[in-house]
Amino acid sequence: MKPAITFLVLMLVVNSCNPFAPGVDFSADDLESILGDTRTVDGVFQNLKYAYTFRDTSIYGQLMDAELTFIYRDYDRGVDVSWGRDEEMRATNGLFMNVQRLDLVWNNIISISSDSGNTLVNVSRNFNLTVTFNPSSIERADGYANLVMSRKAKDQPWQIVRWRDESNF
Repeated sequence: MKPAITFLVLMLVVNSCNPFAPGVDFSADDLESILGDTRTVDGVFQNLKYAYTFRDTSIYGQLMDAELTFIYRDYDRGVDVSWGRDEEMRATNGLFMNVQRLDLVWNNIISISSDSGNTLVNVSRNFNLTVTFNPSSIERADGYANLVMSRKAKDQPWQIVRWRDESNF
């Protein structure tokens, strides 16, 4: 091969772009995360949805305050049952590990109120949860999540300190 052709082929190989390995786009407009900003109430709900969808206890745990109280109604016994953060994390981990799929849909916020310092908020929101254990065992839960969230200052993330599950599950 002539030196000029060899040089041209070598330059084409070195400078060519592999269409199967495009460069990384670092533009700021495209760097939106699927996680929400937990300094907003909507961000907390977005992250709860993410945690359920991807069965991610690390994201779920970040949303739960150390003093969390989880409450649900045991309709068989006719009593309210409550537990703390550790038990909630164990129960949620068990759910996440024993299902094939979780689909959580947050619907309308029924009510929302906050204190004057904007460090405590009460939110009641409707939800639908589809729990797929396997293709022949699918359960659906509908109801309301009544959450009390707190934070130390306005620029800090919200954490759930009280969760009352008012669903049919």
